[in-house]
Amino acid sequence: MNFSELFRHSNQLCKFSFDGRYLASVVEFRLVVRDVDTFQIQNLFTCIDTIQYIEWSADSQFILCGLFKRGVVQVWSLEQPDWKCKIEEGSAGLCEVRWSPDSRHILTTADFNLRITVWSLITKSVSYIRYPKQCQKGIDFSVDGRYMVLAERRDCQDFISIFACDSWELVKHFDTDTEDLAGVEWAPSGKVLCVWESPLQYKVLLYSLDGRCLSKYSAYEYALGIKCLQWSPTSQFLAIGSYDECVRLLNHVTWKTVATIDHPENIESKNLVVYKEIETRTPAPPSGDLTDIPTATLFAPQSKYEVQQVPVKIPIVKPDTNKPNPKRGIGTVLFSSDCRYMCTRNDNMPHTLWIWDIKKLAYVAVLIQSSPIRCVEWDPKKPRLALCTGTNKLYMWSPAGSLCVEIPVEGTFHLHSIKWHSHGSSLLLLGKDQMCMCYLNDDVNEAESPGK
Repeated sequence: MNFSELFRHSNQLCKFSFDGRYLASVVEFRLVVRDVDTFQIQNLFTCIDTIQYIEWSADSQFILCGLFKRGVVQVWSLEQPDWKCKIEEGSAGLCEVRWSPDSRHILTTADFNLRITVWSLITKSVSYIRYPKQCQKGIDFSVDGRYMVLAERRDCQDFISIFACDSWELVKHFDTDTEDLAGVEWAPSGKVLCVWESPLQYKVLLYSLDGRCLSKYSAYEYALGIKCLQWSPTSQFLAIGSYDECVRLLNHVTWKTVATIDHPENIESKNLVVYKEIETRTPAPPSGDLTDIPTATLFAPQSKYEVQQVPVKIPIVKPDTNKPNPKRGIGTVLFSSDCRYMCTRNDNMPHTLWIWDIKKLAYVAVLIQSSPIRCVEWDPKKPRLALCTGTNKLYMWSPAGSLCVEIPVEGTFHLHSIKWHSHGSSLLLLGKDQMCMCYLNDDVNEAESPGK
């Protein structure tokens, strides 16, 4: 592994372009575009106020900046830096903005979800979509970019509308069998729509594109229901994480449960590997020349993974039931890019990451960290993942084993989130107000032993 020097950023606003060539980051009201390979600044744009959101267009030629406090969106072009675009929502306000898949239209959502406005960068025309519902995920685009699905709420009832993205005409409109729809999402295949209820009721509905209800699924009643939901990359499985601390895997043929995955407090099975992070609080300073070693590295606690012998007891944090949104249930479900593995995190076991083999329908590894897990991301090309816990260390797992790496930078750098490059060759490491790049040596990573 190699690490770059530290660079400033604001509010975790850093994103790779879709073609993988550029990295956009925000420093207050400035938008900085860097070359991924050299990290040299390619463009520097200045907005009229503090930037609160950025998003690349699908063709990586444009980037928009959301200035929600002013109700303004500014759009910049990489090929023509002098070209400018400014969108104002006026008195309606602005709470959300996104690109359409064709990279030539921008969708803005007014405050209180009063309406969605479609702005054309080519013809400068404006279209309005009424009754958008304010929910967890109310808009989604098909993978091919041809259609947009929108959750609507009118006359105290939930509806689904499908629009053609080339003309923004309504293609299909139908009601849903939900009391309070929480989200809608396309399957990666583009053939099925998944709709789910708010946490007050456990219900998942699968719809065809013509509005037919293909299946309804409810695991239980009279308790908090769905907390997260994730399609597998192949659309063969739908993973549902719920407040009862289980993940249920539905198949795409019958929409029945293939497996119910629990997260036991005691691990007794010998068919998986349990890695536990062990910290050394008083490290001995390394011998030799210390001039090239960062000062913080000398005194920071050292960490390594040790393979534990079963049985192993998982650390549990009891949720505070007097506070809203209790830290309980499955908050993270993620599939690897090849759909071979799935990782989960139970929010009342915040130190533990569970890794599941889809082919064997069994756990293969459990990672127990010293600090609560902040962020987990799969490599977009290979079955390996990276995670962080808010410390100065980066953790990785692959079928070959796991490793813990201390980030060798000057000063204090606590890793809060991780973003993979689309080629899987590097990672963007984000701290509170600093960032750096981690370049991976695949030959070294593949050779890691299971006990690393």
